[in-house]
Amino acid sequence: MIPPERYRCLGELLRDSFLQYKTQTALIECDRKRESETLTYLEVMIRGERLARRLEDADVGAGERVAIVMSNQSKWLIAAYAALYRGAVLVPIDFKLSGEEQAVLLRHCRPRVLVTEYPEWRDLPEALQPEAEIGLVIVSEVPEKIELPAKHVRYEDLPEGRGTFVQRERSDHATLVYSSGTGGAPKGCLLTHDNYLEQYRTLIELYPFEVGDRYFSVLPTNHAIDFMCGFLGPFACGATVVHQRSLRPEFVRWVMQTRGITHMSVVPLLLEAFERRITEQLEEKSEVTQHLFEGIKQLNASLTLSKPRRWMSRRLLKPIHDKIGPELKMLFCGGAFVDKARAQLFYDIGVPVVIGYGLTEACTVLTVNDMKPFRPDSVGKPLEGVEIEIRDASDGVGEVWVKSRTVFAGYLDEPELTAEVLQDGWLRTGDRGYLDPSGQLHLVGRSKNMIVTAGGKNIHPEDIEGVFDGLDCEELVVFASGFVWPKSKTKDGAALTGEELVAIVRPKEGTQLPAGALDDLRRRNQSLPDFKRVGAMLEWTDEFPRTASMKVKRNVLAEQLRDGADRSKLRSLST
Repeated sequence: MIPPERYRCLGELLRDSFLQYKTQTALIECDRKRESETLTYLEVMIRGERLARRLEDADVGAGERVAIVMSNQSKWLIAAYAALYRGAVLVPIDFKLSGEEQAVLLRHCRPRVLVTEYPEWRDLPEALQPEAEIGLVIVSEVPEKIELPAKHVRYEDLPEGRGTFVQRERSDHATLVYSSGTGGAPKGCLLTHDNYLEQYRTLIELYPFEVGDRYFSVLPTNHAIDFMCGFLGPFACGATVVHQRSLRPEFVRWVMQTRGITHMSVVPLLLEAFERRITEQLEEKSEVTQHLFEGIKQLNASLTLSKPRRWMSRRLLKPIHDKIGPELKMLFCGGAFVDKARAQLFYDIGVPVVIGYGLTEACTVLTVNDMKPFRPDSVGKPLEGVEIEIRDASDGVGEVWVKSRTVFAGYLDEPELTAEVLQDGWLRTGDRGYLDPSGQLHLVGRSKNMIVTAGGKNIHPEDIEGVFDGLDCEELVVFASGFVWPKSKTKDGAALTGEELVAIVRPKEGTQLPAGALDDLRRRNQSLPDFKRVGAMLEWTDEFPRTASMKVKRNVLAEQLRDGADRSKLRSLST
């Protein structure tokens, strides 16, 4: 690995890593069930520095902004290297946003250059460029017959020669990253080179990549986790990053099973899909086989209680590992609450899930499970150099405040908003939780989602939703009824108070939960304390809106429910 201590900026570290590992495979790009491109570190360096020449010709230098709007692919990482090599501030924008949403962010950040791909460029509003003050737009994979407008060039037409390297200091801005929410005014987080170099140092001490490791990049690379685990971390350690241009489940499975994947970052929703596949395969087996699997799983769990033993788990549970990915070492999981039973299942079959907690304003990760031993019930201990305080606590639970060298420099053009969350070097996270006696952090919810009942009790909807995890439905979200529909009644005639809990349930099939699932929902609901029980439920068949990290956009969903839900179909759960 390249040690970060001697470097002043990311461009300098990456340039040296490309030289040190020049003969190793850096990137593999797959298209369905074939490898479409394989590049060595030297080839990536040459392409990146030729693209840096293009940026130099467009007057991109120290502190200028270069935005990237691209799906996960090799060109994304090459463009990111080119921008950092030129000393630019990289602005990664979520390719899953609509063209109008992307345009809002581009107008806000005013990049000198935009690097994008043809499908994304085609969706952007035509009037965007003069409003956003973009000097050059670089577009990849443009059909031959398409003529690009002025100030546009094809990504593939790289100039000869290499750009000039621009040195930056640790205190300089490296990236401008927009937080997950897309409603209201954009929040652009300014992160420094020191933020990233310190984050890389602390993470790599716990979970180093090795030469020959293969990281499968499926989360959007603009996401903090994938930027660190699918770009900076692997490249600084000589590992390989694998992309799949089609993320249909069958092609994701093909990559996992055939391309030697060792590491992968997932969100809880994807982890749930993996678990469902394992369950479905077991259900196809005989009862004897299922009992045998359960026995071997328990044996493996007892033998790996103190720490993972991958070689042993693979031998004991080879058929399962072959189906998931025969070389898989571990999964990194963050971005939302992780079900502890699900995380324990994966650990018990020999695929450790590294659970961490972080936010865009703190670069990537603040706490992480160190596997000494594995703890599925928490988000781990603070990384080296991270201080955590629980403030304004009630019954031991309070708001999480953190101090670290990875905490961001502030929001772009938002001094008042910055002052709200950054106070005397401490970052106010907006998350609520507590520290246990061993120093492990436990999260219970977001401060802004907290519901206060008429009796003065604080309720976190995420806490309630966890009780219904595994229910026979696609997904379930809990709201305060007054937040969505003031003064509502159920179809049974029961009046709902402003802070009564309502479960919005998306059935797996059709428009209604099966009778068994409804009975299960009622049973679990009755197991909760009185003040935490859900008063009513509503079936909602539309997909829930999500952020890049797959968190439900609660405010957007609430608006959709206000506008489109039939409140007469609210069903009481009080009996």
